[in-house]
Amino acid sequence: MEKKNRVYLAGPFFSDQQVKRLDDVQALLEQNPTIGDVFRPGKHAYDAAEFGSFEWQTAVFKHDINNINVSDVVVAMLDYKIEENEFEPDSGTVWECGYAAAHNIPVIGVRNIDDQPLNLMLAASLTAFFNGSKNIQDIKDYDFNSLMTRYENVKVF
Repeated sequence: MEKKNRVYLAGPFFSDQQVKRLDDVQALLEQNPTIGDVFRPGKHAYDAAEFGSFEWQTAVFKHDINNINVSDVVVAMLDYKIEENEFEPDSGTVWECGYAAAHNIPVIGVRNIDDQPLNLMLAASLTAFFNGSKNIQDIKDYDFNSLMTRYENVKVF
């Protein structure tokens, strides 16, 4: 029996477009036979404290860290405010990628916009990269058990 991997699906979820991009990636992951559970930070709200309060901040941070720690892989949506022509990834997502890489948890990057450069440190930390809306479709067939390095021809800065 093939191992089913737990994914921490990182990415911004502050607009309807961002949520749709995450929904689309999750749907592809759910078609992948090497994927089991998909954890999405924005779907698991902490509502025992007022949004933005210190208790809320601490609980959300620790909950997300705990879920990265128990995941086999982080899949990171690197699109952010592309509808506003802002192409830098979300800072929280980038932090999650760095945390995962520092803890030897593989990071798989996905990005719909394929003609923009990517920061060298982020690009170099990715085990695999699915760059462009057409290439993202291939994540449903990626073997999350072998975690083969997958490069994309992308300029870095």
